[in-house]
Amino acid sequence: MALTAGIVGLPNVGKSTLFNAITKAGAEMANYPFATIDPNVGMVEVPDKRLTRIDALIPAKKLIHTTFEFTDIAGIVKGASKGEGLGNKFLENIRQVDAIIHVVRAFDDDDITSVTGKVDPLDDIETINLELSIADLDSINKRYTRVEKAAKSAKDKEAQAEFAVLEKIKPVLEAGGSVRTIDFDEEEEKIVKGLFLLTSKPVLYVANIAEDDMADPEGSKYYKVIEDYAKKEDAQVIGVSARTEEEIAELGDDDRKDFLEAEGVTESGLDKLIRASYKLLGLRTFFTAGGKETRAWTFHEGMKAPQVAGIIHSDFERGFIRAEVMAYGDLDELGSEKAVKEAGKLRVEGKDYEVQDGDIIEFRFNV
Repeated sequence: MALTAGIVGLPNVGKSTLFNAITKAGAEMANYPFATIDPNVGMVEVPDKRLTRIDALIPAKKLIHTTFEFTDIAGIVKGASKGEGLGNKFLENIRQVDAIIHVVRAFDDDDITSVTGKVDPLDDIETINLELSIADLDSINKRYTRVEKAAKSAKDKEAQAEFAVLEKIKPVLEAGGSVRTIDFDEEEEKIVKGLFLLTSKPVLYVANIAEDDMADPEGSKYYKVIEDYAKKEDAQVIGVSARTEEEIAELGDDDRKDFLEAEGVTESGLDKLIRASYKLLGLRTFFTAGGKETRAWTFHEGMKAPQVAGIIHSDFERGFIRAEVMAYGDLDELGSEKAVKEAGKLRVEGKDYEVQDGDIIEFRFNV
C-alpha cells in the first residue's frame, strides 16, 4: 500500500519549501531552477483529531498517527516532453507517483525569480499540463497503430477493447487535455490504468499564496484563476503560504497555535493539504484502541475486513474469524466503549465487510 503523492510545479514556485514544511526533511532550496534534481522523499503524519478523542475515551499508553509518503519532484519547464530542462527525468519521476500535488505560484515577490519572468498562474498550470499531455500522446501514438491492427481481428477482443479506449483518449490529448477529465466505465478504467498515463493521475492544486492571504486564501487575486481552472478537472484547490508554513512547522504546539490565531487562522494550511492528499490517494483510516497503544492505520478505500486485518499482521488475515467494529461517530456521541455496547452499536462483521473510514476495530483470529 505504499502510495505516494508527488509535488510538481515550475521551478521556484515553492515546491521544496512546501515539502520541507510538510515533512520537516530539509530538502535543498535555492533561488535558481533545478535546485531539486533527484526527487526528495519524506513520510508525513496525517493529522487526525479523532485519535486524541479516542484516547480520551479509551485510554492507552501511547498514541500513533498513521503516515504516508510525499515526493518532491524537480521543476518542469516548457519543452520537457522534448527533453528540455530535466525533461525525461522529470517525466519518469512523475510516473512513479500515484497522485499529483501541483504547486502554483500565487504571490508577488521581486526577490524570487520566476522562470517565465512574470506571475501568471494560468500560464504556469497550462505549461505543465500541456507537457504531460504531449508525453501521454506520444505514448498513445506508439500503441495506436499496433493495437489498431490487432483490433481488426474479430477474435482479439482485448485489442478491440483497448483500441476503443485509445480512440477515446487520443483526441483529448491532441487538444492538450487530460485523461482524468474523460469518463470511463469500470472495464475501461482497468485498461487506462495499464497505460500508465501521466494525465490520468488524480490532481490537487496548491495555490502558494502570500502570508497576508492566509486568513482568506480566496481573497488572493491569483487564487480564483487557479480555482476556475481546477473546476474544469473537478479538482480541489487549497491555499497555502509555503514559506510561512515552513516557519510554523518549526514551532512547538503552543507557539504554533498562537501564531495561527494571530494570523486569524483556525487550522494550518498544511493540515488541510495533508488530509486532502491522503484522500486523493484513496486512503482512509481505521483505528485500534486501548492497552499499549491507540493507533491510526491506513487502508485503501474498498478493502474488506480480512485485508485490513492483514495490514496489522499477516496472521490476522490468514486466521481471520471476525471483526468487532464500532464507528468513531458512535463512540464520540455516546462517550464510552461500554455505552456503545449497551446501545447495540458494537457490530460483529465477517469476511465480506467493507471497512469504513473511522471504524474502530478489534480483530479476532486463530492460526
